[in-house]
Amino acid sequence: MSELAAAYEVHPTMIHQWKKAVLEGAAGIFERGGQAVATAEIAEETVRDLHAKIGELAVANDFLSRKLKPWIGK
Repeated sequence: MSELAAAYEVHPTMIHQWKKAVLEGAAGIFERGGQAVATAEIAEETVRDLHAKIGELAVANDFLSRKLKPWIGK
């Protein structure tokens, strides 16, 4: 797991969660047929939106940390 996490730059906990989700829901993929594809597209869109939000928050945190340096002394 640690090699996969390092190779794909994700936390090992995420790989464990993904594995658990696959093992619990793999049969449902074959039962639902085309519905799984639509769900995957929605998931990809959600991930893109969340990555964009993370980027916005990172920029805001960086800005605030630079502006607060004179007051916190770091």
